[in-house]
Formats: sequence, C-alpha cells, structure tokens
Amino acid sequence: MFISVLDLFKIGIGPSSSHTVGPMVAAYAFRKKVDAFLCENETPGQHYIRCTLRGSLAATGKGHATDHGITLGLHGYHPEQLTTMDVSSLIESLWRPHTLFPDQHALTFSPEEDIVFNYGRPLKAHPNGLIFALNQFSGKTVLSETIFSIGGGFIATEADIKQTVAPLAMSELAACPFPFSSAKQMLKMAKQNGLSIAQMKRNNELVQLSDEQLAHGLDTVWAAMESCMVKGLHTHGVLPGKLNIERRASSLFKQLMEHKGTVDVSEWLCAYAMAVNEENAAGHAVVTAPTNGAAGVIPAVLYYFVKHEHGNIEQVRTFLLTAAAIGGLIKHRSSISGAEVGCQGEVGSAASMAAAGLCAVRGGSPEQIENAAEIALEHHLGLTCDPVGGLVQVPCIERNGFGAIKAYTAASLALRGSGSHFMPLDSCISAMKKTGEEMSHKYKETALGGLAVSITEC
Repeated sequence: MFISVLDLFKIGIGPSSSHTVGPMVAAYAFRKKVDAFLCENETPGQHYIRCTLRGSLAATGKGHATDHGITLGLHGYHPEQLTTMDVSSLIESLWRPHTLFPDQHALTFSPEEDIVFNYGRPLKAHPNGLIFALNQFSGKTVLSETIFSIGGGFIATEADIKQTVAPLAMSELAACPFPFSSAKQMLKMAKQNGLSIAQMKRNNELVQLSDEQLAHGLDTVWAAMESCMVKGLHTHGVLPGKLNIERRASSLFKQLMEHKGTVDVSEWLCAYAMAVNEENAAGHAVVTAPTNGAAGVIPAVLYYFVKHEHGNIEQVRTFLLTAAAIGGLIKHRSSISGAEVGCQGEVGSAASMAAAGLCAVRGGSPEQIENAAEIALEHHLGLTCDPVGGLVQVPCIERNGFGAIKAYTAASLALRGSGSHFMPLDSCISAMKKTGEEMSHKYKETALGGLAVSITEC
C-alpha cells in the first residue's frame, strides 16, 4: 500500500492527532453527509446531531480536546484552516447551542448535550470510536455512521475496518514504480535499481504529484515545523489544563544560547523537541509527524541538522521523504496510534523515522538507513501511553526529547556500521504490533495506568 509523504505529515493543531484532529476530520465528514442527506430527502420536523465517544476517546477526550475537535468539525472547520486562527476564541464562540443551518434546515447542535462520553467498553474494531447520529426531535434517527480515529489524524469507517486488518488512508501500490510494502522489499528494490530510499519514495509520489507540487508540499511542511519550533522556543507561561505545567523550552533554550561552547547535542535536541510539544499541548499549529503526541521528534532532529550541521533544502526534502518511507511501513505493518499500541507506536515510530532521515542526509546507504530505523524503534518497544490527567503534557513533552536523542544516536551508530545487522526492521515492527496487542488497555491512552495513576494528591 502507498501513503503519501504529504498525508503522513499533515499541518494541523494540537493537542492530539487521534483525539483532536481525527475527530475533527470525522465530524467534518459527517457534516458533509448531513448536508447532502437533508438536501436530497424530505424529513419532517427539526433535527439535531449527536456524537457518542467510545473507548480511549471517551476516557481521555476531555484532556485531549476531543469535544472541541468535534464541535469545530461540525461547524465546517478543517484542521488546516485553523493553523493561523485563535482556536480558543473560536471555541468560546461555538460553545453553546447552535443552529448549523440557519437558512435551510432546522438542524441544531449543542456541545454540552450532544457530545456523549460513553465510558463503557470500547467498540471491538478499534479503541477510538465515534458514533454520529442525525436525529429528529421526535427521537427517530434518520442517519448514522460509526467512524474510527486510527492515529495520525487518519479516520476509517466501519466498512474500511471490515475490509482490512489495519485500515489505512492509502492508495494501491500497483501504480507506483517502486511498490515496496516491507523493508525487505525496499532494500531489494534499492539495490536492484541503484537508487536511494528517498529517490524511490519520490518517484512513487510523482505518480500523483508534479515535481513542483511535491517540492512545494515538502517545503511547506518544513516551514510549518520550523515556525512551530521557533514559537515554542520563545514562548513562556503555563500550559492549559489542570496540571498547571510551566513551559520550559524557552528558558532551556536561553541557557543553551548563553553557553554554546559547553552544550551537548542532547540538550539542543531536548530544547527543540520540547518547544514543539509545548506548542502542541497549548493547542497551537503543529505538523503531525506522524502523530501530534510525537510531533517534536522529527522536527528536533531535522532542525538540529539544518542549524548545527548546515543542511540545505534538498537535504530537508531527502530527510522527509526517507522518514515518510519508514513511517509508511510502520503504519501499514503495525500502527502509529497510542490508543492501539501505546507510545511505542507514536514516539517510537517518530524516532525510527527521524533516525532514517538523519542517516540518509549524512550519506548512509539504504542498508544503514534501515538499520538506523530498526535501532531507534527497537529501543522504544513496550513504551506505554500513560498521559497524566489525559493531557498530552506529562510525560509526553519530555518523552519527545528523549525520542529525538535516541533517533540521533541510532543514526550515528548505524553510520559506524556496514548496514548488516541481526534484527531486521520488519521483525521489529512485527514485535511492536504484537507487544501492542498484548499490552493492557490501561497503558494505551486511557489514563488508567502507569504515570497517569501514580500521582499522589497533596
């Protein structure tokens, strides 16, 4: 299966790709269906939309602003539209009963009444379930749909879920010149054709995009990453939510700038990654890379390479294409959803992608790149998703810093070797999937285990 680099790296808002962005996209899609239904059908009386959250979306939806995402989506907003808007003010204006079609249909929606948090057992198909219903005030449901937020801002319907084990927003590989669906195939094709992973990924992208469109898309993604980081490095204050977490990236960055000569690479990476994830926690514009919870890892490693190792724009594009090739494999063969496999699927995947990208721009062979990706992922296996208070803050913000450090170390280690190694990336991805399947639901973005329940109230 093929997933575009521009789908894997999406510009949106925080704090969560699966709990904020995905539900917003789902609500936006259902609103479009309602539009069409009401225009095509004569249905008497007034109507209202209700959304029931199941599983992880219910458990941590308040902390992840799931209800905000749904409200925005039902009012016709899409994530990319909000990157330059004051989302807090917009939510405040929408957080009351509204008539969604004031001129055409008597269709109402009230966030407080019509978003239902069902804390019972999750739906069988996926832990992130949303059940949308268009109801008449008489009580009759005239249109309904179940949608799943499957990680990284991607959504899937019940039909999608039934068709395949891991529903993905992907295209068939048949039309691609290099249709690899495993790391083993990827390495074989690279060797047979004398091409890098980035070159093969680029050629696959050009089936659907022009050179100019691809370059513009990649440059836009990088500009958004850089803008988010710079904002985070220069913003002070307390993050929203009941934890009252103080932003630290700006003060850390200031200290590093004052003592450049003695600063270690790990300190730079932590400052950069934390800056992004503090912006994400604040609900500001970020790039899903491949999720919001792990949005700081790839930008941190890439920013360090550009600023400290003098990388150029062509290398930035190579980095992103290589990272996307690895991310696509992980998403296809396992998951990038914390609610499905824990944080190994979020920060672990991001670290694997970042390690591959860094190894590529430093001149690594396809074999070394695959090795770098495997090393980074291997040392995140079993990582739980246990956000305190259901907020993407503790341990998420620091965890991105450590993910970036592991990615940098993995790339450096792989470049010191020949590319030959014991554990294949495909096997590591399989291990992550199996580990996620066997992991207790308490440790998969439900805030029911781990650090989330280890805080003593004083």
